Amino acid sequence: MKAGVIPGNPVHEIRRLTGSVKNSMKFLFVAGGSSATVFTVSPLATALRNAGHEILVAANEPLPDIAAGIGLPSISIVPEPVFHFMRFDRSGNPVEPPKDSRENMLHTGRAFGRMAAAGLDALRDIARDWRPDAIVGGSMTYAAGLLAAHLGVPYVRQAWDVVPTDGADPGAEEELRPELSALGLTGLPDPTLSIDVCPPSLQPCLPSSAGHGGQLMHWVPGNGQRRIERWMFTRPENRRRVVITTGTRALAFQSADALRSLVEQLSRTGAEVLIAAPEQVSEKFGGELKDVRIGWLPLDVVAPTCDLLVHHGGGVTAMTAMNAGVPQLIAPEASYMEIVARALSDFGAGLALPTQGQGPDQDQTEAIVSGCREILSDPRYTQRARILSEEMATLPTPSEVALVVEKLAAG
Repeated sequence: MKAGVIPGNPVHEIRRLTGSVKNSMKFLFVAGGSSATVFTVSPLATALRNAGHEILVAANEPLPDIAAGIGLPSISIVPEPVFHFMRFDRSGNPVEPPKDSRENMLHTGRAFGRMAAAGLDALRDIARDWRPDAIVGGSMTYAAGLLAAHLGVPYVRQAWDVVPTDGADPGAEEELRPELSALGLTGLPDPTLSIDVCPPSLQPCLPSSAGHGGQLMHWVPGNGQRRIERWMFTRPENRRRVVITTGTRALAFQSADALRSLVEQLSRTGAEVLIAAPEQVSEKFGGELKDVRIGWLPLDVVAPTCDLLVHHGGGVTAMTAMNAGVPQLIAPEASYMEIVARALSDFGAGLALPTQGQGPDQDQTEAIVSGCREILSDPRYTQRARILSEEMATLPTPSEVALVVEKLAAG
C-alpha cells in the first residue's frame, strides 16, 4: 500500500488510480526580478503544496516579502534588487546602456546572469540544509538550472509570459561562463521539463518559437491583494471601462497636463477611466484628476470588468488581459516589450504604439487616444482577445501540471 492511502477512502482511491499519491517531496522555486516573477510561479507552487509537498521560494530582495505576502514560505538569496544588476557589472562598474532591441535582450540576459551568480552560494547553502527533489525556475532565473546541475536533480523551467528568452540566453551564458565551467558545462543547462503558458494561437505571431512547445499550462493571474470594493468587480452601467496601468513608472507621462489631457479625451468617449498606479504616481497626479480612480487596483479582479487595458508592455500585465479576454493598447516602455505588443497586434487582439521616449508627451497622448477610439469602436478586437482567453482556459491547470512535476521529481 502506498504511503498515505487509507483503504476505503474514495478520495485516496482516486489519487491512487491517477498516480498522484507520493511521499512528501521538496520543491525549491527560484524567483528573480520583479514581483511579477513571484506571482507567475505561485500557482504551481501552491498546487504542489496543496498536494502535500514542501515548497520554498528563494529570491532576490525585495521579493521574499512579496512571496510571504501571498502565503508562500520564502527566503532571501540576494540583497540587491534586479535594477542593481542591470546597471552594474560584477565589479561594481557601470554598464553601458543597450543601443538597440537585440543588444537590449543580451543586456537583460547578462544582468539576470549576474543576479544568478550572486545568489548561487546562498542557494547551495540552502540546499545543504533543505535538499530539494526538484528545482523550478522562471524564464530567466538562471540560478535554478545551475543549482539543479550541481545537485543532480530535475530542473523545471516555467515561462513567466509569452516572450521568448532566446535573445537573452546568450547574454546570460556569456556572463555565467565561470560558473558553467566549474560545473563542467559548455552552455546553459537544458531543463528537464519546460512549462509553456503561451496560447498556441499566439505563438505564430511571436518572432521566435524558442521556449514554446513544452508542457502547456493555464496561466493564472496574481498580484498583491488588499481589501476590495464592489466597484472593482462590477461593470459600470451603460459605460465602457478603460483601465490604464503605469507599471512601476508613469507610462511616459512626466507631467500632470499630459495625463489630464488623456483622461479628458477618453472621458469624452463616454468611457470610465481607471488608472492603476503605484503610490508615488497616484500622489503626484491624484489631485489633478477629478472623477477618476487612480492608485492601487487588484488587476486580476478589475480586468474582467473592463473593455480595454492600456499599458506599458509588461508580460504579466499582458497575460492578465489575455486571461480576461480584454483587448490591449500597448505603449512599450522598452524595446524588448515590443515583442508582446507586436504579437497581440498581429493577432488582432490589440494595437501597438511606438516605443516610449520617441516623441513628446502630447504626441504620445494623441496616439493613445486614437488607439483607444479604434479598439472601442471595432468589436473585432474584443472577439480576437476572447479567442485567446478561451484557449488559455482549456490548457492544463497548475494542479494538473503539478502531477507531471511530482512524477518527474519522484523519478
